[in-house]
Amino acid sequence: MPLPMSSVKLYPLGETAVVLQLGEEMAVETHQYVKAVARFLDQNPFPGLVEYVPAFTTVTVYYDPWLLSNRGQQDPYAVVEGHLTHLLAQLETGLEAEKPPVKKIPVVYGGEFGPDLEEVAQQAGLSPEEVITRHTRPEYLVYLIGFAPGFPYLGGLDPSLATPRKQVPRSVVPAGSVGIAGTQTGVYPLETPGGWQIIGRTPLVLFDPERELPSLLQMGDLVRFVPVSEKEYLKRKKQAHGF
Repeated sequence: MPLPMSSVKLYPLGETAVVLQLGEEMAVETHQYVKAVARFLDQNPFPGLVEYVPAFTTVTVYYDPWLLSNRGQQDPYAVVEGHLTHLLAQLETGLEAEKPPVKKIPVVYGGEFGPDLEEVAQQAGLSPEEVITRHTRPEYLVYLIGFAPGFPYLGGLDPSLATPRKQVPRSVVPAGSVGIAGTQTGVYPLETPGGWQIIGRTPLVLFDPERELPSLLQMGDLVRFVPVSEKEYLKRKKQAHGF
C-alpha cells in the first residue's frame, strides 16, 4: 500500500535535520509508515545523511550541511528535502508483510518485584490478580526504542490499566522492571531513575552491548508478557546472567 503523500509533512529542525511527520497520533498504521521509512532509508541512504531517529509519528533525519556545501550545494535543506520527497514517492509501506513472531517476556508480578501493583489495581478498581490477567492478555507492539538503551515503548495496553506516572519518580528502578505510564507499558533495560508504575520484573537482559544486536527488542516486534513465580524468575535470572 503506497504511503499517502498528502498526509506527509516535512519541516526543518534547526539547520541539520528534517522532520517527516507521518501521522497525528500513535496508531498501528502510522507505526507501519514510520518503520517503512526507516527501512527505506537504511536501504537508500543519500549523500550527507548522518542518522535518523524514528518516533511515534515522525522520523527525524539528520544531515551534514557542511558536507553538502562542499559538494557544491547552495541550500542543504532544499537538497535533503528533495531527496526525501523523491524517496517517499517510491515508498511502499509493506503493510501486508508477514506478521512477526511474538516474543514472550517472563515476569514475576507484585511484591518486591512490583511494588506499584496494588496502586495500579486500586486506581483501576480491580484486584491485583485481574491486573496481571489483563496485562498478560494482549500482544504488544514495540513502537520505538528510547529513553534508555533498549527501552521498549509498547502499545496495546488494556485501557482499564492506564495509570498516571508517579508524582515523585524513583531515583533507582532496577533493570528488568515492568511498568505502566499512562496508556503504555514498558520494561526498564538498565538500572535508571524513573517514574513509571512498577508492577513486575523480568529476568531477561533487554540490553547487552556485547551482543551482536544489543537490544533484545526492536521497533516493530510483538511482545507478550508471561507470568512466572519468584522461583522461576530466580532460575531464569541465573541462566540469563550465566551463573
